[in-house]
Amino acid sequence: MEIINVHTPRGLVLKGAMWGDNTMNTVVIMMSGICSNVFQNELLPATGKLLSENEVAFIAGQAMDAFSFISYSNTVTKTQTTTGVVNDDFSQVYEDVDSYVKYAKELGFKKIILAGHSLGSNKIINYLANTPDDFVDSYIVTAPIDLAHFFDCIKDKKMYLETAQKFVEEGRGSSILPFLFMGFSPMCAKTLLDFYNAENLKNCPVVSSVGETKSLKKIRINGSFVIGSRDSMTNHDAEGFIRKINSYTKNPDANRVEIIDGASHIFYGMHEEYAKVVLGIVKGQQL
Repeated sequence: MEIINVHTPRGLVLKGAMWGDNTMNTVVIMMSGICSNVFQNELLPATGKLLSENEVAFIAGQAMDAFSFISYSNTVTKTQTTTGVVNDDFSQVYEDVDSYVKYAKELGFKKIILAGHSLGSNKIINYLANTPDDFVDSYIVTAPIDLAHFFDCIKDKKMYLETAQKFVEEGRGSSILPFLFMGFSPMCAKTLLDFYNAENLKNCPVVSSVGETKSLKKIRINGSFVIGSRDSMTNHDAEGFIRKINSYTKNPDANRVEIIDGASHIFYGMHEEYAKVVLGIVKGQQL
């Protein structure tokens, strides 16, 4: 794994990670989800390792501040736990994804497959719907979220939002909230509110009906959709959820849908199985 620096037009340098190199013809760029980086999301290194071993490069596209960590005392293990992505800027989703795609293009890859996991999938849908370029050959949408339904699944939603709003009103929008978001990551107040209100990412409203599906219809290329059968963000119907999302695309019958039996939203304990599915998708497109 190599840490890479991806420059954005606004001047921010996004730090991602890369497996393999540009001597390989194909690269998969995977935009990670909220609070996700290569050190705390094992799905990313597992996929990068398997793909690069099979002559396919892999780039983990991370949000701003993805390499910043906060240490917390774990009272059970009596150790310090290092975790967290504190900041993200959801108004810059298109620019961030575009910067990773152009980074890969400049490296000379002949084929670019744009992928996403969780919120990262919503990010690439936004990009693919709006890009005027034809740099991306195919896509892999993995475990996308219905953003409104996602927040409705959080039992502490009301406390989260009220606390974040209070921080912002007191001029502490950039301060870290006094709880771990969903029990696993610190987050600043402004990021939490921006996440909740990210209209540009409400593009998979299968359960809540809050958002739009025109972005899916605007995607000009064909791709693949992957989900775990036990994905908890799908109102107990993972296959129906992902097939409904695919149905909104321009050519649903031309797309590939993969259901990984027994897998959760984060593919816990099944990262290698997920990586094998991605490799199969890529190899199938190379035939």
